[in-house]
Amino acid sequence: MARVFAAADIGSNTAHLLVAATDGELVMRLDNLNEWIALGEVVARRGEIPTENIDELISAITEFKNVASSRRAVGLYVFATEALRSASNSTAILKRIKSDTGITVELIEPKREAEFSLSGVFLDCRDANPGLLFEVGGGSAQIAHIKSGKILAEASVALGTGRIIAESGLRNPCPPDALGAANRLIQERLDACPIPAEDGQVAVVSGGVARGLWRALHPDGEKRLAVEEIEYLAWATGRLPVDRIVDRFDVKTKRAGTLLAGALIYSALMRRFRLRELVVSEFGVREGAILELSRGRMKACPV
Repeated sequence: MARVFAAADIGSNTAHLLVAATDGELVMRLDNLNEWIALGEVVARRGEIPTENIDELISAITEFKNVASSRRAVGLYVFATEALRSASNSTAILKRIKSDTGITVELIEPKREAEFSLSGVFLDCRDANPGLLFEVGGGSAQIAHIKSGKILAEASVALGTGRIIAESGLRNPCPPDALGAANRLIQERLDACPIPAEDGQVAVVSGGVARGLWRALHPDGEKRLAVEEIEYLAWATGRLPVDRIVDRFDVKTKRAGTLLAGALIYSALMRRFRLRELVVSEFGVREGAILELSRGRMKACPV
């Protein structure tokens, strides 16, 4: 019998809630809310999360708790990833969230993040038989080597869109010096990635950055993205101001500002792993967390 669970992740670009019904195998979305809070870029610039962003997080989690309660969810599980892992004041933030909302936030490690993602992407991409999983966020990129549905190795690389924007000066339109700096940073960090490239692998991608590229390029919903398409998106967004990107690619303003960085990172990943295309999953870490909750492997906070 299906039960209703709620999972929210505090990522490096958004705080995002999913409320879903699941029988432990399938996931049916009931509510899907997000608040754009660009923590990855903030932490890259300042090393910590300032008060105004903490207040935004508190407000978002309070709303998430109310939505989960209105849906009569069994509980709400909230987890945080790279931005809070890197922030110097993360411990104080987690304490304040608990004090103000009653919700305990789990600060998960990159390996656990990759496990959630893999569980989620298998909802719609298992038949692709992936050998690689990529998830680029605002603060980092998770890269996993997969065989027979299991993670053999994973790496967290400092390649989030917000981090690259902050460290290279990437902007729209983008001058050549900032574009060159971004490409050098991306290449240096991928060169240090220990996961080997193998010919013939299929790569599945998940997360908001990948889905942003997909929606910009494929309004028809086709799930395979060719390297030439992503390179074109990098070229086009590098020449345009944000308002023109919004109009041309039919994306929201805040997502428009990350398309250039996302396209540069994903095209570099494809070169690094000798890939001609990517398979985009509509699911990811939150769906994976919902499945884990339903199987009794984690505890959620009451709502």
